[in-house]
This record gives sequence, structure tokens and C-alpha cells, in this order.
Amino acid sequence: MTRDSEVPGSHYIDGEWTDGDSTTTFESREPATGEVLAEFQRGTSDDVSSAVAAAEAAADEWQALSYIDRAEHLWEIFHELRDRTDELGTVVSRECGKELSEGRADVVEAYHMVEWAAGNARHPHGDVVPSEVASKDAYMRRKPRGVVGCITPWNFPVAIPFWHMAVALVEGNTVVWKPAEQTPWCAQIVAEMFDDAGIPDGVFNLVQGYGDAGNAIVEDDRVDTVLFTGSAAVGHEVAGKIGGQPGRSACCEMGGKNAVVVTDTADLDVAVHSAVMSSFKTTGQRCVSAERLIVHEDVYDEFKRRFVDLAEDVTVGDPLDESTFMGPVVDQEQVEKFAEYNELARQEGATVLVDREELAPDAIPDGREEGNWVGPFVYEMEYDPELRCLTEEVFGPHVALLEYSGGVERAVEMVNATPYGLAGAIIAEDYRQINYFRDNADLGLAYGNLPCIGAEVHLPFGGVKKSGSGSPHAREVIEAVTERTAWTLNNSKEIEMAQGLSADIRTEE
Repeated sequence: MTRDSEVPGSHYIDGEWTDGDSTTTFESREPATGEVLAEFQRGTSDDVSSAVAAAEAAADEWQALSYIDRAEHLWEIFHELRDRTDELGTVVSRECGKELSEGRADVVEAYHMVEWAAGNARHPHGDVVPSEVASKDAYMRRKPRGVVGCITPWNFPVAIPFWHMAVALVEGNTVVWKPAEQTPWCAQIVAEMFDDAGIPDGVFNLVQGYGDAGNAIVEDDRVDTVLFTGSAAVGHEVAGKIGGQPGRSACCEMGGKNAVVVTDTADLDVAVHSAVMSSFKTTGQRCVSAERLIVHEDVYDEFKRRFVDLAEDVTVGDPLDESTFMGPVVDQEQVEKFAEYNELARQEGATVLVDREELAPDAIPDGREEGNWVGPFVYEMEYDPELRCLTEEVFGPHVALLEYSGGVERAVEMVNATPYGLAGAIIAEDYRQINYFRDNADLGLAYGNLPCIGAEVHLPFGGVKKSGSGSPHAREVIEAVTERTAWTLNNSKEIEMAQGLSADIRTEE
């Protein structure tokens, strides 16, 4: 799996590895060191057009296969992912900066998703629906939409592509995939797995590159559905471009300004553990990471003391070191964004409790001085829903502690007072508080007495409000990549209609 960094990685189009239309290349850099891992061809709109043409040409033959035959190719990839979990997990950690257990979990989630999608090929499909008319059979059938464009982020560079592609392919669609420019090495390995699995030419296509390649997928009207996971700004642009075009659809899972609520009945051991996991795992670079901790006044001081102590001490270090809790952020742009929002919080009146924005030289791993290193930034402030630092996503270990009084209703008001609605958690021993949160928090993903991170592959993953327009994941993505037909068959020689509609044909005679 070690790449020769002297040879640029290629696109995979119509069953062939190709340098594509451009001589321009780009680099994958290791977040922990700043060193170049490998060089890759940068895709153009012409490369995307070639990939879409190949996918379109392969669609009929792929669709004509049975579910079982299509799934056989995915089973090959499932076994390779499972057998190479540690190896590929290390590549994930090197290329996007996640610590080793997270890199490995990324691959485990990928093969769980492939297992679910391929296994679903042998499960019942469609629904038999009772007809008003006894002599009629009515049922629902699905057929693939055609060409599916998949645009995926860097923070889960193996798992999320398989959220999109595994189901789309088993359902009979062909795929054009544009991975994140920060993690092209992971994408190259995934494409190699498809090639090794003998996927028919044109069924799976990879175009490496930047946002212009992703935009070319969105703007190509031969792409029937776009599955997108990434930032809200880009996701809304994708949805806006496709939404007005007849016959095309977009399913977009985007960011959040997520919160953990700690009520007056909370077990503080569970609360602090859940908050640290929610705020700092993946260095806060999950769409479901918590940047707000909403804590009842009765337990606020004790929770703050314990949370701050841990935020001061969590290990920031080499992602390949098993003692590390937080690795680096993905690139220098993310370092700068983190710093900008920390300064914004100060300007908006925050009292800073933990400031590890710039790590001391002795806190940076030896030989890793050029990496993208930051630590937790924690503050408290008076709640004001108009403050930008409390309503805009940072995507880093930037955390606000907010005290609330009164019942759980007030906490849920605060949870809902952002444009987003992706994920959140409540920590409470009172089931009535938990159920109120469950029923009234505007969220697509909700957790009780758990961190607000994590995704089991058989559950839908997506948000409401500004956080999404669908769940490009598990059973829910089937809706996005298939068309549904209501089929009614008459078993009688007579025509009888529902709702009492007359079937008599009357003439002048």
C-alpha cells in the first residue's frame, strides 16, 4: 500500500487508470508533519465529462444484472477492507490526521456499510399494497435512477464514500466519485479495490481534484442524483443548482452547531466523558462534534471544573502514537479558521477557560514541528442567540460552556436557536427530561447519555434545517438513488375501478 510519491496518482475512468485531460497535479500532505505523502493528477471538467459518459454507457448492462450479481463485487471489497483494516486505517490517520483508533474505525465503518448494502441484496424489496378491488394486485417497485455523482469529505475518507457508493451500486446505479482533495491517497486505494474486484468498466469512476471537478459533476445533467457530504455552504449550493432541474435530485448531509445538554439530574461522570468525546474526538472535525455545552446551574460549577481539567490535559500528539487522544487538524486553512473563531469569541465577550490554540514547543511531537497543531479552546459566556461564535460552525476543538436555569424546556430552546439541526445529546437520569429532548430538539441525530458522535451504519445519518436535505446513508439513501413505481395488475377480465369510478363506456346507441 506504500505509494511511490514520484509517480502521480491517477483517475479511474471506464475501467482504466488515466492521467486525464490536464498535466496539473496536486499534493497530499501529512497533517502531522507537513510532508508530501504523494502527488495526484488534478481532474478537469473534461475528465468528469468522460467519467459521466462512461457511467452512462455502462448503466443499462449494470442495471440488467440481479441484485445478487451486483452485490458480489461489493463482497470482494468487503473482504479486502476487513483484511486490511489496520493497514488502511494507518493511511487514514496519516492522511487526515485522525488518531489510530479513529483511522481504524473509519475502515471498520466502511466495511460495515458494504456488508449492509451487499447483504440487503438478498432481503425483500418493495411493498405489496392491498387494493380496494379484490381482483387487483398492487405493489411498489424500485428501479435505479441512473448515474449517481458522489462528492465526499476528507474527515471520513473511507467510510463516507461507501455510505454513498455501496447502496447506489447495489441498487443498480453507476457512480462518478470526486473525493476530497485533502485525502486523495485514501481514494486511490478505494479505487484500486474496485479495480481488483472486477467491477465492470464504467460502473465505478474516480476523478481526483478540487471543487471545480465536483462542480462539474453537479452541472452535468446526465448525472441523475448527487450525493453530497460536506460543508453547509457548498451543500446548499449543490442543492440549489440541482433542485430546480426536472428529473434530477440532490441528497446533502452538511454541518452543524451541535450541543450537549447536561441537566440537573445528570450523572456527571457520564456527562463529562460524553462532553469530552463530543467536543474533542477527531480534533472537533466531525460534522456532529459539539461546540456548545448547555449545563444546568445546579451542576454547572462541578461540571466546568471537571471538563476544564480534562481539556487542559487531553493528549495532543502524533496520530500514529496509540497514547494520542487528539491529532492535528487537517491543514493550515483549518488552523487559521480555528484561530479566527477563537478571537471572535473573545471579541463577543467570552471568558476563556482553556487556551491551547498555540501549543508550546515541548508539547509538539519531535520531528513534527511543521504539522497543523492546535489544542482545545474552551470558554464560557452569557447566552445570546445572536452571537456568531454560538451559531456558526467552527469545525475544530472550539467549545462554549453555557449555563441555563429552569427546566429542560429552556435547554432545548437554546439547542434549537441556531440555523443548524444535525446532532445533539442530553445527559439526564430523569426519563421525562430525556423524552422532552427527544420530542422537541430539532435534530436529525439525537443521543441520550452518550456523546453526540457516532453512526451505526443501519441508521439514517442526516439533519434538518441548514444541516441537510436528506440522509445519504443506509436505508434512507435508497430513496435518493432509486425511482419508485406503484404497479397495479388486473387479474380479471372485467375492468373495475377504485373509488366507485364507473368503468362503463356509454354511447349514443
